Amino acid sequence: MTVAVRSFAKINLGLYIGAARADGYHDLRTVYQTIALHDVIRVSVGRGSGIEILCKNNDPRVPLDSSNTCYRIAERVMAELGAQGRVSIEIEKRLPVQGGLGAASSNAVASMVALERALRKKLSGSARLRIAAEVGSDLPLFLVGGTTLGVGRGEEVYPLADLASVAVVVVMPEVGVSTARAFADWDGLVQRGRNDELRSAGRTNASAPTPAVARGEQLTGLGASDRLVEVGRALSAWLSGLPNIIGSPNTGAPAKGGSRAGNLLSDLVRTGIENDFEKVVFPQYPELRDIKAALERAGSRYASLSGSGSTLYGLFRSRAEAAKAVSRLRKQGLKAVVTSTLTRQKYWEKALVVGR
Repeated sequence: MTVAVRSFAKINLGLYIGAARADGYHDLRTVYQTIALHDVIRVSVGRGSGIEILCKNNDPRVPLDSSNTCYRIAERVMAELGAQGRVSIEIEKRLPVQGGLGAASSNAVASMVALERALRKKLSGSARLRIAAEVGSDLPLFLVGGTTLGVGRGEEVYPLADLASVAVVVVMPEVGVSTARAFADWDGLVQRGRNDELRSAGRTNASAPTPAVARGEQLTGLGASDRLVEVGRALSAWLSGLPNIIGSPNTGAPAKGGSRAGNLLSDLVRTGIENDFEKVVFPQYPELRDIKAALERAGSRYASLSGSGSTLYGLFRSRAEAAKAVSRLRKQGLKAVVTSTLTRQKYWEKALVVGR
């Protein structure tokens, strides 16, 4: 028996990077939002043993060995359930690799859901989240779906009341961005800022260093932990200011007259929600900065890099406006598509209707 599941993408509504942690990760603050673009995962379990990864599109960028997130999660699920058999996972690739849409993470969670169905066995909710977090930081969000607050290294997820359905234009450049490289570049940027501040402090009072300098401490201005507190306040102010997030339940229906979507867009702009990765990714890939500008010129009310990129997205007041923008962007040679945000209910309904 083969079970097929849609593997949906996500975008980040703001992404703030904090201090590097002892475990090598960084503290993060972000609001994840699932969207309707997706891959398809097909899982079957037969006689024998082992795990087989196949890519229907033969995309050379999709690993077919134990480094694939689908392989790693299947290995853990089989062990957790005490199941036996040969697991075959086929990935029908539609989402970009290294695109910032969480494709590999979503593929893994879709594999988990499909494998449970193929085995007719269920993991506990806590086991699902634990296994997902072991495999990768972005995985747990796909066990929630909809609008989700991510903290810690991104693996601590808290469901928020859903945003209304909003039209999204997604632009998928050919270039891929390494998340590890982006974090390394961020650390370099932070360190340069610290060094500049130390030099500035020395010039300001060269004869009498500040106590911090005298003790050999690094000056960071707004410390990483302080900055995350500030970010948390900004996010809280933004979230609490939207009645469809904190307040009355959301039905998942499109916003009438664009009013609720309009509130989301204006609040994103007003609060200054942004993605820190843009500070290091855009200098390395200036064409991505140009694409963000193109989205804004095409009428996007809010545009951003998703994750560490390379995918960018723009939010629009209506699907008609988004369709016009796609036509304009394609004339510029860009690979652009129209989609929409997915509420939590729609996320799970659509994920599970592909069939067996």
